[in-house]
Amino acid sequence: MTFQIQAVTIYGKQPDQMRTVPFDTGTLNIVTGDSRRGKSALLTIIDYCLASSGYPVKAGKVRDYVSTYAVTLVKPNQRLFVARRAPEGKAAVSTVLCIISQAPGTPPPPLEDLNFVTPLDAAKDMLSDFCGIDRTVRVPAVGRAQTIAPSIRHALFFCLQAQNEVANPDLLFHSQGEEWRPNTIRGVIPYFLGAVDPEQALLRNRLRLLRRDLADLEAALATTRNLDPAAGQARALLTEAVEAHLVPPLTGPESSAADVLGFLRQALNHTGPQPDQDSNDDPLGVLNTRRNELRRLHGQTRVKITDLKRALAENNDFTSQATEQRARLVSLGLLRRNPETSDATHCPVCDSSLPSANATVTALTRDLAHLEGDLQVIGSDTPAIQRLISQEEGQLQELRSALARNQEEINEVTAGLRALQQEPDDLRRAAIVQGRISLYLDTAAHQAIAPQVDDRREDLRRQIADLEELLSDDTQGERLASYLSLISQKITGKAAGLSLEHSENPIRLDVNRLTVVADRADGPLALANMGSGENHLGYHVATLLSLHEWFAEHRGPVPRLLILDQPSQVYFPPDHTGEAILRAHDRNKLLNIYQAIHHTLRLLGGQFQVVVMEHADLDHPAFSPYVTQRWRYDNDQALVPPSWIGQATD
Repeated sequence: MTFQIQAVTIYGKQPDQMRTVPFDTGTLNIVTGDSRRGKSALLTIIDYCLASSGYPVKAGKVRDYVSTYAVTLVKPNQRLFVARRAPEGKAAVSTVLCIISQAPGTPPPPLEDLNFVTPLDAAKDMLSDFCGIDRTVRVPAVGRAQTIAPSIRHALFFCLQAQNEVANPDLLFHSQGEEWRPNTIRGVIPYFLGAVDPEQALLRNRLRLLRRDLADLEAALATTRNLDPAAGQARALLTEAVEAHLVPPLTGPESSAADVLGFLRQALNHTGPQPDQDSNDDPLGVLNTRRNELRRLHGQTRVKITDLKRALAENNDFTSQATEQRARLVSLGLLRRNPETSDATHCPVCDSSLPSANATVTALTRDLAHLEGDLQVIGSDTPAIQRLISQEEGQLQELRSALARNQEEINEVTAGLRALQQEPDDLRRAAIVQGRISLYLDTAAHQAIAPQVDDRREDLRRQIADLEELLSDDTQGERLASYLSLISQKITGKAAGLSLEHSENPIRLDVNRLTVVADRADGPLALANMGSGENHLGYHVATLLSLHEWFAEHRGPVPRLLILDQPSQVYFPPDHTGEAILRAHDRNKLLNIYQAIHHTLRLLGGQFQVVVMEHADLDHPAFSPYVTQRWRYDNDQALVPPSWIGQATD
């Protein structure tokens, strides 16, 4: 079971300044009043006290005269008082909260009794638990290689509609316009709708971690291979050592890894250049020549593989056709009759009179023999072609490795020559090369004595395969699609009840685009293209009421709370500041919104609470009995009492 809000409390900056705004649970609460009386601050205070990472309370009298904010959360037989200071000094936000578990009916405590010791993260976890959120669940973050632990902050996407959101054609959910929020909303919707199986979620998280471990292990093994002393870097350093006359020119076949290391150690111990060295050697030219030869061989090998694969495909095509023809001939059963001893005038199949029957049998037998001979030849050729393909592919891989080593050598020699060209003195050049060799040998020695990376790739791959098999029957996607279909039916019914444009068509909630869409005969129409603030407001209300009906009916861990800030704004001009007076048509349209809210409240029977902050004050049974606060200039009422403003602040 999750919670509703029983009260919002503010504490002034002077002693004994305390104001509580109560709310009735399980019903509609309307706070009506003029502009700049503190109505919109109620939503931001609730948001702030529910572990917001920022300070959403806007600048004005509330910020100027309030030191601490608090909310009272209630659910059956439980009550939680949550208080949070306003930021002090140059701090952007207060990072500690006061959370007190109270007995039902307990009033908010005075400010001096509050002890702010709960860190923000711990407070968020406590509020998530109080909301009924399973904090062991992890859901994938859309568009990012990480997972999300659903929390109270994510549940509020579906509970709050600020003044700039309640009729916004581009934003359906609270804070959807902030960076990264759309993907976060997409990621957590399946959990709050009940489409996520907690056990499956744990398995998916385990699979994600195993895949990450496998990627990390492969990277570590690749690093180990790159530090192999026989890598191209070592051979390139040996080339530089020859160029710097630290070792004699190499002759004969390519040196082994051990030989390369031996030559490098010899170069490191050398104290002077070798005499009679040919200074006109061009190591970079030799490497480029070698690279051209490797690329030529690489191209030839690829052509060979292509030709062999084409020949293999032709063999397979011929074998398939020939086998089919042979099967047809054999199926006639003609071979059981000996054309030399049989009656030449009778059919070997039906024994009817047929001139030259044995001649036909003889021809068919000869064709069959040719086919069998061809099949035997092709059958003996195919394995040989496959072996040749395998050999050439192995040769191609070796050439690729040789090209990679050659490129490493070119890079190293180029860097070395660039440095050496700046040193005219042969001894200084040799010293630079020896320094590079020393660094490489030290690195190779460290690698040799370092703990070996345990190659657990096969074990990790086996575990990944096992988990993938376990998750192969996971039906989360199907469940989500089914739930969204049912919720969309609710939205369609409410849109029709509000007489919204396009409501004669099926309306669906699109969680990928985070909007509602009318599926018309001429194509889908998203909310942003529907036009009119009345439509935007109506579809917002229809969608959120439908979602909360689903949450309540399926025990979704979302606060049973919806806060709407000034839904009547679509019927007033932007600069309206006086008493809220609506034309008859607009008044009826606004009352339809409240009738839809009452319908959901009756349907859920006390399990749902709606708080609305309004300019309008309608004399109607759907509105006036539910007004809990009237904050207007003519009665001198506001969220912050006028008496606070008249006192000096600290």
